Amino acid sequence: MRETDTGTGTGTARDRRVLVIGGGIAGLAAAHRLLDDPTGAGRVEVTVLEASDRLGGKLRAGEIAGARVDLGAESMLARRPEAVGLAREVGLADRLQPPSTATASLWTRSTLRPMPKGHVMGVPGTVDALAGVLSEEGLRRVAQDDDLPPTEIGDDIAVGEYVAARLGREVVDRLVEPLLGGVYAGDAYRISLRSAVPQLFEEARRHPTLTAAVRAIQARTADNPQVGPVFMGIEGGIGTLPAAVADAVRAKGGTIVTGERASTLRANGTPSAAEPVWRVVTEQGRTYAADQVVVALPAPAAASLLRTASPMASQELRGIEYASMALITMAFRASETRFPEGSGFLVPPVDGHTIKAATFASRKWGWIGAENPDLFVVRTSVGRYGDEKDLARDDAELIEASRHDLGAATGLSAAPVAAHVTRWQDGLPQYPVGHSARVARVREHLAHLPGLTVCGAAYDGVGIPACIAGAYAAVDELRGDHRVRADLKANPVQSLHGGAGE
Repeated sequence: MRETDTGTGTGTARDRRVLVIGGGIAGLAAAHRLLDDPTGAGRVEVTVLEASDRLGGKLRAGEIAGARVDLGAESMLARRPEAVGLAREVGLADRLQPPSTATASLWTRSTLRPMPKGHVMGVPGTVDALAGVLSEEGLRRVAQDDDLPPTEIGDDIAVGEYVAARLGREVVDRLVEPLLGGVYAGDAYRISLRSAVPQLFEEARRHPTLTAAVRAIQARTADNPQVGPVFMGIEGGIGTLPAAVADAVRAKGGTIVTGERASTLRANGTPSAAEPVWRVVTEQGRTYAADQVVVALPAPAAASLLRTASPMASQELRGIEYASMALITMAFRASETRFPEGSGFLVPPVDGHTIKAATFASRKWGWIGAENPDLFVVRTSVGRYGDEKDLARDDAELIEASRHDLGAATGLSAAPVAAHVTRWQDGLPQYPVGHSARVARVREHLAHLPGLTVCGAAYDGVGIPACIAGAYAAVDELRGDHRVRADLKANPVQSLHGGAGE
């Protein structure tokens, strides 16, 4: 696909050349989809360009004290088919494993309390099971929802604003914030209800109260029970998925180039059947020609690349903000620890602790415990949008702060035998009020440019299945098939997220 390539020769129909820019899970999924064309629309030559020396984006496998672990996203939503389906397609079916335990807690008001059941992203349908999590005043405030007049939602509204208006700020601060923070590392009072919890947005427009909207979702779920686990992991870590997809892409004839950063994307003046539509120049000085281009980059990088081809789309993408965070992975001697039951706990930011969540990885993922019986692996997370001051600390300080909070929550006093800090600078895109409208404008600007599309976590969901679904929709649109995108819009529950991956 280099500039010097000439296709199959004069007088012969050449292969369609497609360039995928970005080697995260979205870009890899797009490449895999391109090379598996059920339409039989002719041969395709696919090249993936990744700026770094590593594939996978926010999916990253590693190890600590000899134990295999994830240093990025650790699970994927299994109630959506895309991520689990892709894992099976690339040979990982026998390594798919659900969590060994799905029981989690809240560390709130200085005590670990069971996570309440019967909620939608922290929004309860009744006051049942909220005792201890909410104060008596907070419980009374939830009960007032039935007596309040309907709240105007309009085209969009912030999750925190709407829930606080209906149920009080305690529900937001103690339940919604820690749950949404686990997905977006964001601020519930800014995050879009329409983009982040679309099924609740739709039901809230149909019901006069918020609790009635939640109960409607619960009733629909009860009428259509889904078999199987909600989340799924992979033995060896979710971070092994990108390498497996990359191997499958290469096996199908695709080319993957790492350490190659695309810097300029331009239309080829007067394209014809014999000439490619697009030319991409990299920082390394190489030129790639392509009939079609899939830009699978974080919003800032996509904005920079599209500044010439589509200045308006570029401007919109520059408005998407990101949150930074850090994951602290620690391995303790199992004989020196006695962690509470369950998979871990979430931490309401309102309580002022450093960590935002803790995962007992050795207990949550059976393969970690089985492979390392003498170790107990724990992951904590630090940082979210608007609260990133702790990320200025060095690694040793973040490890010590995590140990301190773990000790306060669980009584832990042991020192880790090994610890590792993974920093995700600008790791998670934020979905504020109006995000879906911004994404629509980006796509409208690109619709006038033949053979150019975008996908990734900045658009239709930050979870792994959402990124893969967006990649599939982008590829199908290049083929002239818009049904996948239409299906995503018609079924907003598909925008629920599990994990994160560009």
